[in-house]
Parts: sequence; C-alpha cells; structure tokens
Amino acid sequence: MQSPLRLAAVAALAALPARAEVPRVVADTPVVHSLVAMVMGDLGAPELLLDRGADAHDFQLRPSQLRALKAADLVVWIGPEMTPWLVHALESGRGRQDLALLHVPATLLIGYGETPAGSAGGHDHDEDSGTGDPPASPHDHGGTDPHAWLDPANAALWVGTIAGILAELDPDNAGAYLANAEAAQGRIAALDTALRGRLAPAEGKGLLFGHAAYGYFAAHYGLAVAGSLAEGDAADPGAAHVAALRSRASAGELACAFPEAGQDPRPIESLVAGTPARLGAPLDPEGRSAEPGPGLYLAVLDGIGTAIADCLAGD
Repeated sequence: MQSPLRLAAVAALAALPARAEVPRVVADTPVVHSLVAMVMGDLGAPELLLDRGADAHDFQLRPSQLRALKAADLVVWIGPEMTPWLVHALESGRGRQDLALLHVPATLLIGYGETPAGSAGGHDHDEDSGTGDPPASPHDHGGTDPHAWLDPANAALWVGTIAGILAELDPDNAGAYLANAEAAQGRIAALDTALRGRLAPAEGKGLLFGHAAYGYFAAHYGLAVAGSLAEGDAADPGAAHVAALRSRASAGELACAFPEAGQDPRPIESLVAGTPARLGAPLDPEGRSAEPGPGLYLAVLDGIGTAIADCLAGD
C-alpha cells in the first residue's frame, strides 16, 4: 500500500498543467533558419522551407510544407521583399505568429545600389529605421534590398527579437532562448571584429559582384561596390551594361570580380578576361550551397569576407 504522503504527492503532480512542447518554428531561407537554430539551441530545430540550392525569390511550396506552415507556432521569414511566395500561404494561417525580419523596428534597410549616409565601416540603428512600407515588388531595382542579413548588426538585432518571441511562446525555456541569443550575438560580434581587420586593405578598391546583393555588407565594412553584373535579383544584364563594365575593368577601375555560387561563372569570367581585374572565388550570400544549421549564417559572412580579402591579397 502506498503511503498517504506519496499518494498526495502523485495527486499534486497530476494536478499540474502538462509542460508545453517547444514551439514548432518554420523558417523560409537557410540564413533565417540558421539564426533561429542558434536561438533554439538544443531545445529543438526549426524546419527549413527552402530546398538546398533553390532560388529564394521563386519557389513553389509542396503540400507537406503547407501543412508544416499550418502546424507551426511561429514562422520566421525575411519578408515579402525576399520570399513573396510565402505571402498567400501565411494569410491562411490561424493561431500562429509570423515574424518578418525586414520589418523588425530598428532594422537598417537600404535600396538597391544605396549606401546609407555615414555608414562606411559601420552604422547605428535608429528607432525609425525599417518601419516603412515594403516595395510592391521584390525584384524592383528601385525598391528595398532584402539582403539585410549581410549587415551583421541586423542579424544580431534579429536574433534578440527571435529569442524574445520564443521566450513568450515557451516561458519555461525563456532563460535558455535568451542565453542562446546572447551567445549568438557574441559570436556574430567576434566575427564582425575579425572581418573588419581582414577587410581593411580592401577599402576603396572597386569590387564587382554577380548581382546586386552586397550593399549591406559593403556599407558595413566600408567597401566600394563598383557594380553588379545583374542589377537586380531577377534582372538579366543588358549588352550595354556589360560593355560598360568591361570598359571599366579594362581601365583598371575594378580590382576584383566575384561570380555567384550555383550560377554560371562564365559571364563574369569573360567580362574580366584580359583586364587587370582579378577573378575571385564564387560568393554565396544566401547560403544556398552550405549545410543548413546554426553555423550557416556565420559561414556565409566569413565566406564573403575571406573571398574578398584573398582576391585582393596580392595588391
């Protein structure tokens, strides 16, 4: 026979509410998935919608992914500027939180081809940044550049925001989410410091990129974007544009040119062939070719910085 004290203890435990499960989180792109994974740590793993190597701007959701969205407690995505194919799917959701990172207050946003005033070598996030209306089209060359994660200060801000929402959804593990976010911010800051030193010799040297995705990275580290082969995410370069870039390369205005990972490198190879410009290693700003997980975001930043520094090392 069990003692009255033990029976009372069992009854008390049975009366307690069941411990809530760790929130089910879905992320749209590998970079967003990585930021969420850093915050969740060992508590759970977010689900990644975008297939490895897929184009973030043009993707078709499968039925299983639509079911995952409906079952999610939280969806973290860049926003309609980057993944417009998610808009309709999210409109049909109920009882779920959606976090569009580009719309987090204090996020630094720039337009394609812009360099924020006073941003060379870094910037301060003010409270009015990132609260404007999104552009009508993610491929509008004059609209918001959605590649805002390439500014590490934005990523550090977003990690804190993600942790705050997860802490609200899962208060039992709030301390772990916040601690994980703080550790992630520390890792981002350490890499940022290392990249500043590594990229200091690149300041003022003309860099040509495969497409217009590097404004945030260049502004943060004081780099000079001399141009992009494709002027927008969905734009094909015109003959006149290519000829103008070729002329600049021949004149010595371009120090290095970088193809895009997963894209045909021959257009950029042809553009700089026979000119003083050097051909750098392919860049992967969206983490398409990397292994998904918590380390992907840092690998993306480090890969871009290393490729630029290595290309210019002989100057």
